[in-house]
Amino acid sequence: MELSINDHALGVEMSGHSKWSSIKHKKAATDSKRSQLFTKLGRDITMAARAGSDPDMNSALRLAIQKAKDSNMPNTNIDRAVQKGSGDSGADQLEEITYEGYGPGGTAILVDTITDNKNRTVAEVRLVLSRNGGNLAENGAVAWQFELRGLITVNALGTNVDDIQLEAIEAGADEIEVSEDGSAVEIITDPALIEEIRLSLDSAGYKIESVDIIKMPQNTIELDDQSAIATLRMLEKLDELDDVSKVHSNVGFSDSVIATVNE
Repeated sequence: MELSINDHALGVEMSGHSKWSSIKHKKAATDSKRSQLFTKLGRDITMAARAGSDPDMNSALRLAIQKAKDSNMPNTNIDRAVQKGSGDSGADQLEEITYEGYGPGGTAILVDTITDNKNRTVAEVRLVLSRNGGNLAENGAVAWQFELRGLITVNALGTNVDDIQLEAIEAGADEIEVSEDGSAVEIITDPALIEEIRLSLDSAGYKIESVDIIKMPQNTIELDDQSAIATLRMLEKLDELDDVSKVHSNVGFSDSVIATVNE
């Protein structure tokens, strides 16, 4: 269930798409393969820096750097990635490519990649999809089902969840979602307002866990447990590919499915 600020209701649970975002963030924070995580974050910074190396003048770069800092990426790595993107070396070899596909039960899948070898990347993405009950689709087949949204996750432990939600609403948030145990609040917003809302929450003293631009499904679909588990495992395998930056789907995952996959 999702909450629009027009409802002025509090205490709703996180929806399926947000659970997938939370799972990824949690695993990134505890992943033993931190070098792979830093490589991906570095590529995001490099691509963003192509539009300008000054974070104050480049909001995409500012967001990419903030994500890297949230994951405790060393400043030297961040600076190196910015320099690479600003024209020092190597950035021209990188391309941003989004692949579209279908998962179990006909679910819609988007895979955002940053690669220096698109033949390798498409082969790896196709292999994961085909081995897990899915397949690649033509450009435009599923992308229309998604829209760009800003997503801010706030650590709500030891704080008043209602206060966080009200602060976010006053700052311009579109939707608010609260974890079942009340430990986290997710704020969904127009991407153009994401930094303004983040600053408002930060100034109010709340702990920001992550800030990101995601491709959110306009509608989520429910699958039987077996298909949902297969889809979630597929998303995780896609996300583990070196060239993959982000993975999106239109599946709503239940708590029982998530618990099963995390066992």
